[in-house]
Amino acid sequence: MSAQITSLWHLTCALFQRLAATLIVLTALGLLAATGAAAFGALPWLEFEAAFGGTTYANAGQIAQIGLTVLAVMLCFYLPANGRIMALETSHRRFGIGMHDIARAYHAAHTADREGVFRLSSEFDAVRERLAYLREHPDLGGLEPDLLEVAAQMSHISQELADIYSEDKVARARAFLRQRQEEVAAFNDRIERAKAISQELRHWAHEVELEESVAASQLSRLREDIRTALPELGIEDILRADGTENGTVIDIPRKAAE
Repeated sequence: MSAQITSLWHLTCALFQRLAATLIVLTALGLLAATGAAAFGALPWLEFEAAFGGTTYANAGQIAQIGLTVLAVMLCFYLPANGRIMALETSHRRFGIGMHDIARAYHAAHTADREGVFRLSSEFDAVRERLAYLREHPDLGGLEPDLLEVAAQMSHISQELADIYSEDKVARARAFLRQRQEEVAAFNDRIERAKAISQELRHWAHEVELEESVAASQLSRLREDIRTALPELGIEDILRADGTENGTVIDIPRKAAE
């Protein structure tokens, strides 16, 4: 919408500029003809009186007519420069429109080249094949042949780029990356499961160690209780003095109380 408003504004300005230039030329011609005719007595001079500083000028109209004529003629000398500026602005806008059209045509040709539409290898045949494709393209039918030719030449220059980034190669690269991503996701899942199993085994081993420690403590306490209870039962434990750690328990009955 903004592009259409800008284009309409530029068109309106160009029309008013041309209208103003035409009016300046016509006014200059009219004043020049009237002043020349008045100088030769064919037409009367412009008549009015003007006062300045207490002095009244009876020929102020003649002076104003001659001044306006000179001013209008001088303005006409600036019209060629204004015309050149307008031509440059117009050519700039046309250049912008042309580059936009070339970009559209090049995009269409490059897309077709990536899809493998063009098969000819020589430069002349390749450019001609691309040009024929662009001429038959439904979205580019209104473009000028020169623009299509430039786009075809640009597409041929970027043929190597289109071959590198062809649709098949890009699809294979995407499939490969997608597969790698799935493999990495599966590997991360296995790592997470392994971490969970390792944590479970550590917790289990810790519980087993605690149970073994409790059992060993209970066994040691039970031994102490048994050793304490043996003399009361009339049984003493005597270790064989053979220098070994293993001892043999010999039951010695307590003498009967007399």
